[in-house]
Amino acid sequence: MTKYKIGILAYGSLIDNAGKEIAPIIIDRINCKTPFKVEFARTSSSRGGAPTLIPHETGNHVNAVILVLKNSTDLDYAKSILWRRERHKFDGKKYVNVINPTINQVEVLSIKDFEDVETVIYTSIRKNIEEAIDAEKLSHLAIKSILSEAGNEKKDGVRYLLDAKNNSIVTRLSGEYEQLILNKTKTETLEEAIEKLDLQRINNPNSNLPSDFK
Repeated sequence: MTKYKIGILAYGSLIDNAGKEIAPIIIDRINCKTPFKVEFARTSSSRGGAPTLIPHETGNHVNAVILVLKNSTDLDYAKSILWRRERHKFDGKKYVNVINPTINQVEVLSIKDFEDVETVIYTSIRKNIEEAIDAEKLSHLAIKSILSEAGNEKKDGVRYLLDAKNNSIVTRLSGEYEQLILNKTKTETLEEAIEKLDLQRINNPNSNLPSDFK
């Protein structure tokens, strides 16, 4: 018998930032592994083109957290607030099931009877990186994003990668991806890389690569 009614599977920024509609109704957090593989396989326009985590067959099953919602929560409402949070649009619109999703449409999918939760929902959106995904491409996109306005807003790819690492999320590419950022910035940690790139963005706002890497 399941203990809880509805949960949201968080395997990216949702872990630390559930959003203003979801956060108030979380009653528990359950550590787990994703039942599907995850990789940095999509760029985000709200993060300056930074790589973000999505379900993708080339990745790994990664550490995740189920955000358990109040048992009184309606499933359709839960889907809608998750969808709105993923879109960064708290406009009150309701989620409608997608039949043939386009490359930029967010789907809300569900898993039954998972980790003591009757229904676990999660978002899925398609890969939008046209070429094959590799660590070199990811590191370039992350550095480019931190040197853009996304870096000023602390929504860049290097910070996103650091947050994933701090949540023990390890994909097939994440180790090499991190190391390439360190190599390109001649730093020892992602924190040092962030500090160095932030300074470069302030001092040389038209640059999109570390000045000592060009």
